[in-house]
Amino acid sequence: MSTEENKTRQRRVWEEVFNKGNLAIIPELIAPDYVYRSPLGMEVKGPEGFKQMVTRVRTAFPDIHFTIEDIIAEGDKVVTRFTRRSTHTGEFMGIAPTGKKVTLSGILITRWVGGKEVEAWESLDTLAMFQQLGVSPPSQ
Repeated sequence: MSTEENKTRQRRVWEEVFNKGNLAIIPELIAPDYVYRSPLGMEVKGPEGFKQMVTRVRTAFPDIHFTIEDIIAEGDKVVTRFTRRSTHTGEFMGIAPTGKKVTLSGILITRWVGGKEVEAWESLDTLAMFQQLGVSPPSQ
């Protein structure tokens, strides 16, 4: 796949899966051996793990919307700088709904093989999220 095709597929993950909640296309975009590493130390594996992660996030923040600020690709990697806006109306990481709006910035690096995302590393301003929710970060 070309870098442009990988960028197009990455945009589909943001727009269709996260913003619109279209979970049906996850097997088309996420490889069976997929691994995601979150800034909170969580690992997600495979299309089913990815689907569960998206469901958890969209349940806690049903109006979630990612805006792609920049998307850059080289070789098999795609880097997206994004802004995430949402309202906390469901339980998240043991935190009861606060009803507060949250705006975060982040960067996601993904690796693509054969038209499917196989790895992802995210850097997200999680401290800002906890501050905006008015809660302390969970202790490790």
